[in-house]
Amino acid sequence: MKSKKINILCSTVDRAGQNIKEHLLLKGEWEKAKNLPEAWEELAGVYENKDYRIIEIDQHHIYQDRIDQKMKKYGFDTDLIIVASKHKSSDGRSVLTAHFTGNVKSADFGGKPYELSVASPGIMSSILKNMQTQAREANYEINMESTHHGPSDIRIPMVYAEIGSGEKQWSDPDAGEIVARSILEAEEMDLPVAIGFGGGHYASRQTKLLLEEDIAFGHNFPDYQLADIDKDLIEQAFLKSGADFAYFDRKSMPSAERERIREIIEELGYPILREGDIKELKGLEWDRFLRIRYMAEKLCSGGRFRITDRLRSQYLNSEGWVQEGNNLKDSEISSKLVQETFSADRGSLLNTLEELPLVYIERDNGTISNHMIIPAEHVKITMQDITNECIKILKEHYEVKYAPQENLLYIVTERFSPMMAKDMGINPGPLYGKLANMETVTVNGKTIRPDMVHERKIKEIPLTNSPNNPTRS
Repeated sequence: MKSKKINILCSTVDRAGQNIKEHLLLKGEWEKAKNLPEAWEELAGVYENKDYRIIEIDQHHIYQDRIDQKMKKYGFDTDLIIVASKHKSSDGRSVLTAHFTGNVKSADFGGKPYELSVASPGIMSSILKNMQTQAREANYEINMESTHHGPSDIRIPMVYAEIGSGEKQWSDPDAGEIVARSILEAEEMDLPVAIGFGGGHYASRQTKLLLEEDIAFGHNFPDYQLADIDKDLIEQAFLKSGADFAYFDRKSMPSAERERIREIIEELGYPILREGDIKELKGLEWDRFLRIRYMAEKLCSGGRFRITDRLRSQYLNSEGWVQEGNNLKDSEISSKLVQETFSADRGSLLNTLEELPLVYIERDNGTISNHMIIPAEHVKITMQDITNECIKILKEHYEVKYAPQENLLYIVTERFSPMMAKDMGINPGPLYGKLANMETVTVNGKTIRPDMVHERKIKEIPLTNSPNNPTRS
């Protein structure tokens, strides 16, 4: 079945739209329709090529509710409308934007109150990324805008691609060229889709995530609209965006509104992902990611999971990986071993974990959970590797002994004792620092060695795995 052409809508009263149209017509061969349907009075022109159709009207497109139905009625049926338009702002910034349409409380600029258009997140993501690539040499910002203005009564996906923010930019041929190419080179991107909450009209944090991570955004509600959105509108946003999860620009959201919206989203059955979660999505199928997230939350509620590059490249992206995640297993290592290693050398512990095929979890306080997620067929050897590397790290800081019969590890620590120093007749002061740094000092003609004022303690660590080549007692 032949696919329908993509309709690019522009208006004769929109200078930026005309600029984009002029550059579209310079690319490839376009045929101008000679006989326009007389009944469509505002139709000013139609241009077609193999894959696209430019539809030009002499009224502003933001007031064109149901224009998709009008297109179909007059023989210009399509599954996607891209609107070439201007973006207007009093600050006069040079910016290229894309966004979806719809209204929250009022409909002062087209559309209807509390109605959202059907979004095309994959296409908008592609357009914005194309803009970013094309505009590297131009002095233009790239931004996803929050949902605003009409039309809202549209039954097929629609996305606006815009030049902003004033007469100078609207007529800029470089901007017209960039947006025209970004539209023609746009491809549907199959990515997990978020509904955004918070931030300003220019959704800067959402834009950054869209451009840098493997996600797309559907409708987005800025912080100044949050008090006016309700359950029905939130559900409408998810359904009309085909969204998978929600993202909060948390710092910009009033806490009461954030909590209210969180409860609605959870009631609707959608997850809310933090920025750290989204970064872990890179390169993963959505179902695989959800499985790992579910397992991590079950093991350490509220923690932040980290998928190591080795697990991601060797297992999660391989064709042989079981999609349901049944070959991933939660594994537990000695909590005391992890705790002592973390305290001794956090950086070395994290480097060790990053070199292994696993998922580890950071608690809210920054410490590392002793629960790991590991491919089932590699649990034994990976746990063995973690144990060995932790012992190696501890040996760099402490005296370490291993009792194989009990499978216990002993670490011997020495710490400067102010009380022992005081008993030796040393008053608090610079000498304490020298002794703590293992320097010998002289007090009243008496030599005081560091070992004389250091307290020796032995900590016992039960192991869940027997180490290879341990330091034996």
